[in-house]
Amino acid sequence: MKKILLLQTGGTIAMQLNSNGPELDSDRWSDLLYKEIPELSQVADLEAEKVFFEDSSDVNRSHWKLLAESIYQRYENYDGFVILHGTDTMAYTASALSFALLNSNKPIIFTGSQVPMSKLRSDARRNLVNAVELATQPIPEIAICFNDHLFRGNRSTKMSIGDFDAFASPNYPHLAEIGIDIKLSENILKPTGTLSCNPVFDDSIFVLKLHPNLKSEYLDCLDLGKIKVVIIEAFGSGNMPVKGDYNLLPFLDRCKNQGVHVIITSQAAYDSVTLEQYSSGREAKKRGALSAGSMTMEATITKSMYLLGQNLDQEKFRNQFEKNLAGER
Repeated sequence: MKKILLLQTGGTIAMQLNSNGPELDSDRWSDLLYKEIPELSQVADLEAEKVFFEDSSDVNRSHWKLLAESIYQRYENYDGFVILHGTDTMAYTASALSFALLNSNKPIIFTGSQVPMSKLRSDARRNLVNAVELATQPIPEIAICFNDHLFRGNRSTKMSIGDFDAFASPNYPHLAEIGIDIKLSENILKPTGTLSCNPVFDDSIFVLKLHPNLKSEYLDCLDLGKIKVVIIEAFGSGNMPVKGDYNLLPFLDRCKNQGVHVIITSQAAYDSVTLEQYSSGREAKKRGALSAGSMTMEATITKSMYLLGQNLDQEKFRNQFEKNLAGER
């Protein structure tokens, strides 16, 4: 029987319901786990450990580092890992770990739930049983298991607040479908080297979501001396306003002069940013802007933070960003 380590980080799955509504209970979650789902012992030799206990909106780069190091230190002792995590930032943490733990040849599966495990109509039982079983399979991926699907972590995004089908992988096929049988995809990664652990992230980034009538003068207050990457969530295939009060090209010029990387992604979840397609994208590219391609916003942000953490020079950062490091593009 495969030996699987279950790592608890908090989230809805671990909440208890009381008179004040759902609250995180860091002391009772393991008792609840074995009480509610005793059949897990039939799936794997399971050990459980608490890494931290947070609402996922409070999870940040320090938690990513702690989680990556926890897995790396225990890596040789287990056949796979399951991480319980809140859904709101699960795709960010899974993306971050895909860069921090390059070339894992073991399953590292994230899961959680939309409804606390302690509630009768919870999706926690199904998600957790599926995740543990997937962690016993030959899936060398950092992935998200939710609602009978397995998604590559750095290709995933949360799409729904209220549906059990909370996640999607807009530009990449599912890694597995879970029904009577588990059907694994042919798109599962094959490690190309040995596992490395480098969980250093630099958060000197700024994300700008474009909207019609955004005045470029509002951006004058940004202290570009403290920002190393600006990620612009643009329209369509990477388009932005380039006329009158709304012209963003002077802002891109200012970023270039300050040595700030500009990365352009899209407000559309599907397909890819192509800066060569329209004139505004071509003008942005002339000013050094990089395309996020088909990457999710979560992968774009965490990859940028990861590369900044490596203290790369400008050209090396650009080259590494445009490479496919962990199946993210």
